[in-house]
Amino acid sequence: MLKKLFGKPPVDVWVVKQVDENLIHLCGHGTLESQDKRKTMLEALARGEFRGAVRLAGGGLVLNARLFAALVPLNELTLTDDDQAYWQGRLWRVSQVPQRCWSFDGRLVAQQVISPGGPGLVSSEDVSGIRGRAGAVTPPPTGEVTFRPDNELEPQPAITQQHDPAHPPKPATRREPRDDDNRH
Repeated sequence: MLKKLFGKPPVDVWVVKQVDENLIHLCGHGTLESQDKRKTMLEALARGEFRGAVRLAGGGLVLNARLFAALVPLNELTLTDDDQAYWQGRLWRVSQVPQRCWSFDGRLVAQQVISPGGPGLVSSEDVSGIRGRAGAVTPPPTGEVTFRPDNELEPQPAITQQHDPAHPPKPATRREPRDDDNRH
């Protein structure tokens, strides 16, 4: 009766974005969003085959489980005080994944940062491949660059052009509008 009244308890997990050799990129806590029974979801997690949505605790975003390398039940991964985690019978270094990288569909790299709690690792997008492609495609600059003072004008042919003395420029004939109210 209480299950019907309060619904099924949520399945809380650790959300792992990427697993490297000795490092896991950890997004934080998440809750599985599914209409399946709790037992079915736990079995799918154990096989690494959960398909569905994950609500991340850091901001309530709901993302597809395919974006993550692993969804680990809370009792199967233990964080230590020195930015390490005990999971799958071994000790891993942990890199915190910021929210901007949660939906990133590419490789992450860990960077050392100094925070008030001490040094730690933070993940960011690996853009080395983009840099390599951009450098190969971008042509080297051509021509000569001339630097001038801010107040120096560019040479303009219409102004600096020499006029032929045989054919002097004709003055423009313009008629000024006449306003009878402003006669002097």
